[in-house]
Amino acid sequence: MLENDLVEAIIGLPTDMFYNTGISTYIWILSNRKPAERKGKVQLIDASSFWQKMRKSLGSKRKELSPEHITEITRLFGNFEEAENDGKPISRLFCNEEFGYRTITVERPLQDEAGNVVLGQRGKAKDQPQADSSLRDTENVPLSEDVQTYFDREVLPHVSDAWIDHEKTKVGYEIPFNRHFYVFTPPRALDVIDAELKQVTDRILAMIGGLSG
Repeated sequence: MLENDLVEAIIGLPTDMFYNTGISTYIWILSNRKPAERKGKVQLIDASSFWQKMRKSLGSKRKELSPEHITEITRLFGNFEEAENDGKPISRLFCNEEFGYRTITVERPLQDEAGNVVLGQRGKAKDQPQADSSLRDTENVPLSEDVQTYFDREVLPHVSDAWIDHEKTKVGYEIPFNRHFYVFTPPRALDVIDAELKQVTDRILAMIGGLSG
């Protein structure tokens, strides 16, 4: 769908929205008539914080969207722009290619017992190094990056005798939704943690002292 530019937006909903499952769910908005400004792009909207608690749970369904939440999601989609809420991203825009990658097959030569490279004997493989299937590996290369440049930088420095079997290259797409909305939270200062531990230790010692008294 991404390769054919059919995805307009993906909206991440809160957990516990449906009767039979508590996992996160997503709404995919698809179109084969994208407006000009949306062509070649995908909007991700994180609506996981848009919910209110139901008065009475129905199976795994414990949360629901209020009319205000629906209005806000609709507004974010309609505006088609990056947006934040309390310093955290809730709407992001990406080019389709940013989710794409090529899976390349990395081959290494088969060697005989003497350590010599085994060469092909016939056809196109004649006099060419034969691949050792036990050493075969794959690498995912972003569509935005040249395959050979990636190979020279990431593979050859570690296995200088490797090569790419281009006939096995495949194109795929992946949308790591949560990764694009992750915001790093720095850990608390050590002196704050030490102070809290000391308070807990003092309380425990006081309780022990009270029991022994």
